[in-house]
Amino acid sequence: MGMKTHNNDGMPDSDETGQAGVLSQSKDQHLAMRGNDSQLRESTDIDNGKTSLNCGKCVAAREEAAGLREGTVHLREKAATSREQGIRETESAQIASDEHRLMLQQVNERLVITTIEAQKLAEQLQMTKDQMEIAKAVAEKANLAKSEFLSSMSHELRTPLNAILGFAQLLEVGTPRPTPAQKLRVDEIIKAGWYLLELINEILDLAMIESGKVTLLIESVLLMDVMLECMAMIEPQAQQHGIKIILHPIDNTWLAKADRTRVKQVLLNLLSNAIKYNSKQGTIEVACTLNTTARIRISIKDSGAGLSPEQLAQLFQSFNRLGQEAGLEQGTGIGLVVSKHLVELMGGSIGVESTVGVGSEFWIELMSDGALHSVDNATANVTPIPMTQNNPALSTVLYVEDNLVNIMLVEHIISDLPHLRLLSASDGVQGIALARSQLPAIILLDITLPDMSGIDVLKMLQLDPSTAHIPLIALSGNALASNIQQGLEAGFFRYLTKPIKVKELINALNDALTLSKTPDIQSNKGQQA
Repeated sequence: MGMKTHNNDGMPDSDETGQAGVLSQSKDQHLAMRGNDSQLRESTDIDNGKTSLNCGKCVAAREEAAGLREGTVHLREKAATSREQGIRETESAQIASDEHRLMLQQVNERLVITTIEAQKLAEQLQMTKDQMEIAKAVAEKANLAKSEFLSSMSHELRTPLNAILGFAQLLEVGTPRPTPAQKLRVDEIIKAGWYLLELINEILDLAMIESGKVTLLIESVLLMDVMLECMAMIEPQAQQHGIKIILHPIDNTWLAKADRTRVKQVLLNLLSNAIKYNSKQGTIEVACTLNTTARIRISIKDSGAGLSPEQLAQLFQSFNRLGQEAGLEQGTGIGLVVSKHLVELMGGSIGVESTVGVGSEFWIELMSDGALHSVDNATANVTPIPMTQNNPALSTVLYVEDNLVNIMLVEHIISDLPHLRLLSASDGVQGIALARSQLPAIILLDITLPDMSGIDVLKMLQLDPSTAHIPLIALSGNALASNIQQGLEAGFFRYLTKPIKVKELINALNDALTLSKTPDIQSNKGQQA
């Protein structure tokens, strides 16, 4: 304000000076500020550059962080998935474990139940086994009783038949000869008696077969011999009916594996049927052929009425005579059934081919046993047994029998044989005593004696040197095949069955008498008439 002033340096200030100074200072300040601005801008640029650099790094860092975050997220997701999978697997394993545990529990329960049931079954099986053993024992006892009954029944039935047929045969051939009317009556008695005997035999055979008690002696059988024997036995029946039998040539070396007695029984049954049911003046053709190396066929062909298919279907039925019940020919309807069983028991077969109005052809097939290459001499190696010559007892027959009717019958038979005389004993002890004291030429021996078996008598006589040479003939009502086989194996010269066939007995006596006069006593023992 017009006043001088002094600055801090002591210099006077004026307004102008002051203003100039202010301007100068302002200028300087302005320059300074510009400089500062430049520096600031430079600094800012630097800072911006740094900031840009830092921002790039930040972006990279952020990107890296984002990548890490994504990786972390991925890892977390993967870990979560793994945890979930693990949880699921754990749950599945737990479920499986629970199911397995449940299954084991169920199996264990079933095992316990099965064990209990097995124990019960074992107890039942043991009970069944015990019952079966009891039943088996009862069956064996019943079979034994049945066998004893059959044997007893055979003996009991044959004993009265023996008297009927025996005396009827004596009447037939006795002196004086029967008148024609008497002969007709005797023939009817004999015919009915033999028919009754046939019926008894077949019923007993069937009963034995069904009970499994049939005993077979399987051996090599020369078929030529069997066929010729059957032809000789059946020829009288064929002639009586006016039937011609044609036996075709048979190889005389063929052997069959069979029971000789049973083969004859079957063939005789078939031949008898072929005669009975043939046409008038008919024919029968008998042939034997070798079908294979293992089978031999015997066929019997008739010229009868033949069989219809309906009859063929009923052929092997017991007691079925296929409508022939009202016919003139007698029959039982059992023979074919028995024959079928016997053939099959021997390993063979039986069959028939038939045409109505033409005839029937029955056949059996047996197992072949090869061919006979050489015939052995049965007596070549027999050691002679010395005998006392000029024995006054050579014409004596000792009959050991407890049935008076049977003794009377044999007395009548032997009374017609002047070269023989009869002694009798009613029991085994008396028979042995008479045999030792009288030394008979022949001994007739019943099997069923009151004090001992005829087999025991036979053995005691065989052990005694003074009676061992005497031929013994069994004359018994025990006519089962097993009885016959047992007797022959024991050493009987012949085993004849009751009812007595007079001619058969006379032939056996003559054969035994011839044998007793020769030193070759043992060579022919054990034959069946």
